[in-house]
Amino acid sequence: MTTTTAELLTVPEVMERLKLGRSTVYDLIRSRRLVSITVGRSRRIPVDALRDFISYEIGEVA
Repeated sequence: MTTTTAELLTVPEVMERLKLGRSTVYDLIRSRRLVSITVGRSRRIPVDALRDFISYEIGEVA
């Protein structure tokens, strides 16, 4: 599987999509509930990881 830049989201993009604050997104990353990669000194979240997180959270509620 190859991941292009368009498939990687920044933390602010994830914040906007989930309507969460910066600290909450980093807490999700730290707790490994949201998968991320480090590129240099920047965190990037694959779009698929965000979809998986949302799907898992929906399943937990149901």
